[in-house]
Amino acid sequence: MSKKYSFNTWLPLVMAGALAVSVPAAVIAKQGADTSHGKTVYEETCIACHGENGAGAVPGAPNFTDKNGRLTKPDEVLIEHAVEGFQTPGSPMGMPELGGNPDLTDQDIADVIAYIRQTFGK
Repeated sequence: MSKKYSFNTWLPLVMAGALAVSVPAAVIAKQGADTSHGKTVYEETCIACHGENGAGAVPGAPNFTDKNGRLTKPDEVLIEHAVEGFQTPGSPMGMPELGGNPDLTDQDIADVIAYIRQTFGK
């Protein structure tokens, strides 16, 4: 069972990433990322802004299908943006903390990142 998300849970991983440790592989391997569950979470939490096809459904939402876009960033950056929220400079709207879903767990975040990379990062 996943515990509720806590920034303190991810902070050591993000800091380790800053020291060139591979957070993506460590997080996904440790968490045992489940892309099927990631799809469910994406469809329940992320799809309203990021769209069914990952191209962005609202102004300012990144296009996950852009080969030079958001998915070129390391997982630790995607984790930070998902956890803390993020607004792209010049964007009229930012993503709220945890995508606006305070019930997201560590596992949910790992699963969604694995899902969007597998589905839209081709």
